[in-house]
Amino acid sequence: MVAPRHRGRLGGFIDAFEENFIALLMALMVIMTFVNVVLRYGFSSSIFWAPEMVEYFFAWLVLFGMSYAVKITAHLGVDAVTARLPDRSQRIMALLAAAVCIIYAFLLLKGAWDYWAPFANLPQTEGRWFPLGLNENTRQNGWYETEFVPMPDVLRFLEPWLLLPEDPPFQYVPRVLPYVILPFGAALLLYRLIQATVAIVLGTSSGLIVSHEAEELVDEAAEKIAREERN
Repeated sequence: MVAPRHRGRLGGFIDAFEENFIALLMALMVIMTFVNVVLRYGFSSSIFWAPEMVEYFFAWLVLFGMSYAVKITAHLGVDAVTARLPDRSQRIMALLAAAVCIIYAFLLLKGAWDYWAPFANLPQTEGRWFPLGLNENTRQNGWYETEFVPMPDVLRFLEPWLLLPEDPPFQYVPRVLPYVILPFGAALLLYRLIQATVAIVLGTSSGLIVSHEAEELVDEAAEKIAREERN
């Protein structure tokens, strides 16, 4: 069973945004890599900041895509044991798995915020496992830049927020921008897992993971062999 898509104009917009954004990231990665290969081997030149951008795009693709895969139940799962249980037991196991995933996503969100916050000149959270407040003594690292990605003038409005008056202007893009996917992706994952858990409780979904790619490939191979034998 595939999770139902959102209904209405807003839901359709959200679906389209997620799918198009993922497609855009993949397209940008391919284009930038292809152009750099052509420049390097055809013209002995290159876009020196392209490899770093591709790394950031790949990180965005992974962290944004993991929550999208939860929404459409595209993650692969092993249910060799749970599939043999009664329906009620399968639902209980699915809820237990969902609870573990939610706890994991919550801890991931805390860690992601605590890593990203200093680059945004924001306080980290106190507490080792669960946030117990905000740490006002967090060191501000908003001045940290990427390695090679040049700073476009359109982003200069960020400098008063991230830099002190005596700091020089950014030469490269501040790390707060590419790193923002960490808390955003973790928060979106937590949100999607809660959504999926509610669907299990309401009975509109049988679990978090319902894709069985291996079984489908085996079935396709068996059908192909059967067709060849008949011919």
